[in-house]
Amino acid sequence: LACSHHQCAFPLNQNELCIWNTVTAQPLRLSGHHYSISALSFGSKINPLLVCSASRERVVVWNLDECTQKVQEGLTPRGIVIGTLLGMVLHVRFSPDDQQVAVCAGNRIYMLSAKSEAILAELDGHLAPVTAAEFCTWEKSMLISVSEDRTFKARKVWDYSTSQLIYQSGVLTAFPLLSLLIDEENKQIITGCAEGQLWIFSLISDHNYRCVAHINLKKEQEKFCNKVWKSGKGIGQNTSKLCKTNNMRPEGSLETSLPILLIEHCDFLVCFHNEENTSSALNTSYFWIGSSTGLLIINLANFELEASLAYKDYSDLSIRFAGSCALTRKAVNGKVLCLITSMFEDMTAVLEVNLAALVRTHQSDFLLCGNENSLSVIARVVMQCNTSYFFPFLNNHYFRVIELNYFAIGVKSTVKDQPLVFHNKIKSSGYTAAPQMTMFSPNNNLKKNEVSKWKTSCKCKSKEYPLESSPPIKHEKEISVTCKPTPICCIQYSGDGDMLACGLADKTVLIFNSNLTDTYKVFSGPDGAVNSVGWSHDKKWLVSASEDRTLRVWSVCNNEPALILGKEKFHKTVRFAQFYFIDAFILLCCGAEFHLLSFHLDTTKDDLKRYKQRSVCKLVQKFPMASTMEITSLSAVNDFYSYIVLTAGSNRALEVFDLNAGCSTAVIPEVHTRSVHQICQNKGSSFSTQQPEAYNLFMTTAAGDGIKLWDLRTLR
Repeated sequence: LACSHHQCAFPLNQNELCIWNTVTAQPLRLSGHHYSISALSFGSKINPLLVCSASRERVVVWNLDECTQKVQEGLTPRGIVIGTLLGMVLHVRFSPDDQQVAVCAGNRIYMLSAKSEAILAELDGHLAPVTAAEFCTWEKSMLISVSEDRTFKARKVWDYSTSQLIYQSGVLTAFPLLSLLIDEENKQIITGCAEGQLWIFSLISDHNYRCVAHINLKKEQEKFCNKVWKSGKGIGQNTSKLCKTNNMRPEGSLETSLPILLIEHCDFLVCFHNEENTSSALNTSYFWIGSSTGLLIINLANFELEASLAYKDYSDLSIRFAGSCALTRKAVNGKVLCLITSMFEDMTAVLEVNLAALVRTHQSDFLLCGNENSLSVIARVVMQCNTSYFFPFLNNHYFRVIELNYFAIGVKSTVKDQPLVFHNKIKSSGYTAAPQMTMFSPNNNLKKNEVSKWKTSCKCKSKEYPLESSPPIKHEKEISVTCKPTPICCIQYSGDGDMLACGLADKTVLIFNSNLTDTYKVFSGPDGAVNSVGWSHDKKWLVSASEDRTLRVWSVCNNEPALILGKEKFHKTVRFAQFYFIDAFILLCCGAEFHLLSFHLDTTKDDLKRYKQRSVCKLVQKFPMASTMEITSLSAVNDFYSYIVLTAGSNRALEVFDLNAGCSTAVIPEVHTRSVHQICQNKGSSFSTQQPEAYNLFMTTAAGDGIKLWDLRTLR
């Protein structure tokens, strides 16, 4: 099958070629083959529009303009035979200039002239029939091919007399590779197999054909259906049936395979033709996936499904399983032509798909764009003096944030003066004197140089870093933190970027200047590797968690911890700890739950009880993460007021908690193929001013699965 603009090409009576014009609804029947037509392809150019048909005995190129004219004149149209007796042809493809045709017959690829019968080159190397071949548009001499031997090959062809094999992949899968597409914009190739697996490889010269992504369409389709089903809006004609068939399959029923018959570019921009938010569509590539059961749209930026269309959801369509399909690359009036044939019957159908309506139907099911109740990192409620307004569950607890901000450094004595004397003469205690009205008076006798020095030290405004500038990539300095090789488990800059804290596996915490010229402080005391370090907003405190199931809060001015939470507080190792809500709380994750702690720090010491710490800490509430054994990463904003906490678990899911409501608000399953080991939020910077919407972005990463950028408002 083949589609181009308003033309559809398909075999009629096996050996006759039919060109159907969807505008005039007039068929053009072309005869020239004696055996069944097995491959079709339209040319790359519109004027003249060429079509190539192939059977086991000949390959014919037709000029549709000339054929139409001859039919109108009452003559029999004839094509140009460019190849004979090449064998069973599975695929044909025109070159970008329509001067040559690549014919995949058996294990070989024949380069034929499109104007005469001449074999320009003969390429071999595959061990099984070649199923698809594509020309590289930015490098005309390159040809990519895939085969049933489960490999792909990249070749350079020049002078059509010699050929050079540039790259040959290994065996990708246990199933034959059926389809191939070259993405010109991203310089990538996309290939699919008979079991619903997609591979994306980079064609950039320095990348050495590395694999960019591997997509399991069955899993992506299940995730897509679960999103629609859980949204509670899966009641549409298309989505409900699709989700029911995937989520409530009857016991004993068979599961069909998902062969990838076609991969084609998707003109996704037509969905936002009259809207302002076209930037996301402009910067992202989309492509169609044609399978035996329906059509899918894949987003190349996040490798997720944007829309799905199942053949069996439409009662007017008698074809349930397609044996072959073809799509037009460009949408005409917002609609795409789809040509499918039945796998079991001699039947062909032409579908007209309204791309914008299809995408909007699915987006309205589970996207939160424009919803007033959507999540946002920045608190939308005006701050009140009572913190229990923001955290209702604090009413039953001892600490409240607004009170913690006014605690003094020392503990005020509550013991009244007693007339305890051991001699006869008693000196007046001063109760009869006039009270001192002026408690504090500033010292105005400062010298000019002292005043300027004080002003310079208090000036802490950071230099603005322009957003249009590129990020720093120049290697500045490298130091060794210890004499012997020691893993660095965690690092974190202070908010102003002046100091850097490092947690080491040798049970120490080091603080460096930002230019790494000197070690500012060394903290020791944990009996295990330091898993996490976190700065307070005012840069006076540092919280650390270690493998010995302890948590410590250090004063940057002293070498002794101001607060120690021992093993009796936690049943498992504390993997992550940080200050939260502008130093009002401490967040830490332990096992499958994270704790919210309120605290008060006091570094003063009693000479008689120096072993007893005066700092106090109290558990406010525990928040368990659903269906996981352990929280692998946690993130929350401390530089401004935000009630959103992000957690990732060993079940590869990411969960969003709203501490203003005191509960979980969203779960994203299978964020990566492996457990997320790092969540990075946009927590603001002292060196740049950003739009409020930018703070809703966060990134996740997992070993071997790259980095993903997410939007909290859409959870995608």
